[in-house]
Amino acid sequence: MFVRLPLACFNGRMIDFLRRKRRERLAAGIPDGIPCMARHPAGAGRWRMGRVFAGPGGASWVPRRGEPVPLPGARATGVRAPSVKEGISINPGSRIVACTYETGAADETGAADGAGAAAGTIEIAVMPLDLRELLEAVPQAAGPDAAA
Repeated sequence: MFVRLPLACFNGRMIDFLRRKRRERLAAGIPDGIPCMARHPAGAGRWRMGRVFAGPGGASWVPRRGEPVPLPGARATGVRAPSVKEGISINPGSRIVACTYETGAADETGAADGAGAAAGTIEIAVMPLDLRELLEAVPQAAGPDAAA
């Protein structure tokens, strides 16, 4: 009983501290970003923790460690639930958004931009409550009938 009381006080103070820090960040205008895990390029490598930030120049994924990955012209191409194997690495209740974006590099045809621009891929896993915010930052790709 004597151990539970200090532990409960510590937990309460920690929660208050975290809430206060979040309010301070929001008041200072520091963007919070969307917490996520991403796999870059899609289908390869491991899931890495980070945040997606939406800015005037487009969205970017900032891993916890490493260089930010700008996502110019990013479009969400699909939303799905994680497989059983992926559910071991990421939260099985999350949703995976597959995205494509323009890399600005030339592809095999030698074109540097336009229709011949190379496309990068990334998969971003977010919790269902953050899915709407992510789809606002990275809009869904238009269907084939929308291009007509």
